[in-house]
Amino acid sequence: MSTISIPTPALLRVPAVADGRSAQRTRLRLTARGRRLLVAVAAAPLVVGIGLSVLAGGSALASGDEVAEISFETVTVLPGDSLWSIATEVAPEVDPRDVIDDIQRLNNLRSGSIQVGAEIAIPVQYSR
Repeated sequence: MSTISIPTPALLRVPAVADGRSAQRTRLRLTARGRRLLVAVAAAPLVVGIGLSVLAGGSALASGDEVAEISFETVTVLPGDSLWSIATEVAPEVDPRDVIDDIQRLNNLRSGSIQVGAEIAIPVQYSR
């Protein structure tokens, strides 16, 4: 016959401090000054990135040496007018699609719709 022996559980002893008290585990507690420091350290890369983008972002338009002059004439849109009819009227010898594309770029039009009474800029190369 065999026997099974179960040892008694070991007790963990907490070491005593020099003054005789037992040492206790302490939790980390942040003071107000510590929280401010933690936020400042976490925000520093963001502040540096914004600063660099502000310093480097405006240099592209700083020099006005090569500014292209754009000459144009204006046409008032009448009832029944469309970009196609205006393009064929101002430049009958040119493909209307090219003229419409130039008119849309010059007037910053996202679509082909125009309002009656609006002033539309026509590039000078197409005007008579």
